[in-house]
Amino acid sequence: MDKIFMFVSILVTIIAVSTVILTWIKYRAPRPAGDDRRERELPANENAALKGQIGRLEERLAVLERIATDPAERTAREIEQLRHA
Repeated sequence: MDKIFMFVSILVTIIAVSTVILTWIKYRAPRPAGDDRRERELPANENAALKGQIGRLEERLAVLERIATDPAERTAREIEQLRHA
């Protein structure tokens, strides 16, 4: 029983020390310059692109809603006006 306790104690100590050392190495390692800024810019650029896409989709949806709710005569008249223009 005494040997098992000693083995487990040594094993836990080794794991704890190695975790501390690996964490220390991770935070001491130099990071590439501008890396954090680039990580923040990517979502900002993506957000701008998605906002533009949403705007275009809203415009298309408004046109489809107008077509679906307008009477057929008015829609046909607008199409004919576009053909003659």
